[in-house]
Amino acid sequence: MATDLQMTPQLEQIHGEIRDNFRALANGFQKLDKIKDPNRQSKQLEELTGRMRECKRLIKEFDREMKDEERGNPPEVNKQLNDEKQSMVKELNSYVALRKTFMSSLGNKRLELFDMGAGASDPTADDNVQVASSMSNQELIQAGNKTMDETDQTIERSKQVVAQTIEVGTQTAVTLKGQTDQMGRIVNELDTIQFSIKKASQLVKEIGRQVATDKCIMFFLFLIVCGVIAIIIVKVVNPNNKSIRDIPGLAPPAPSRRLLYLKASDYLE
Repeated sequence: MATDLQMTPQLEQIHGEIRDNFRALANGFQKLDKIKDPNRQSKQLEELTGRMRECKRLIKEFDREMKDEERGNPPEVNKQLNDEKQSMVKELNSYVALRKTFMSSLGNKRLELFDMGAGASDPTADDNVQVASSMSNQELIQAGNKTMDETDQTIERSKQVVAQTIEVGTQTAVTLKGQTDQMGRIVNELDTIQFSIKKASQLVKEIGRQVATDKCIMFFLFLIVCGVIAIIIVKVVNPNNKSIRDIPGLAPPAPSRRLLYLKASDYLE
């Protein structure tokens, strides 16, 4: 089904990485069945858990890319992509359930090892009873005091660990509160920046409209000036053209003077 899907190159890359991780998980769990050492099993489970976290991240990324491209895809393509995503989620959940099964089995094995260790110490306890029966009262008191001192030291160390844990928890809480406040300030600053960007966009649009209006006005003024200049030129070149009215403020052209050449006979008369 995956090969028939229509995907963008970005979706194909994410899909391929998810499938590679699924193959690695399948091989890892197969190898886990053959491992008998609990420590090696625990290490192998940690590696597989990292793979599953990576798969979860990639599936979320796949879902985001799919939603970004949802508007440009036909409904049937979106349905196929959604079905593929659900299939990958189910497959990942199956590996998660398999991991829980192995973790439970590994915990039981460790419990059995602990029980075996406790059983192995029983003969030592019997030896201690036999040794205690052969000790004098003074020696028993000294041994008891020594045991009590060791117990007190252990309790004191436990108190120190608890105090350190509380201190670390307090510092962590203060750090988290500071980070929360910082995130709140960042969100407020982002809102302010977004509002400023919107206002700037509106101002740029208004300036663009004003510039366009000024250009239109200048263009019409230019046409008017060109028309007036054309009329003046025509009027100067052809002053007898009555179809063109005189321009207000512009005196009509002076009539051309013609020299009269009189004949000599005119003078004689």
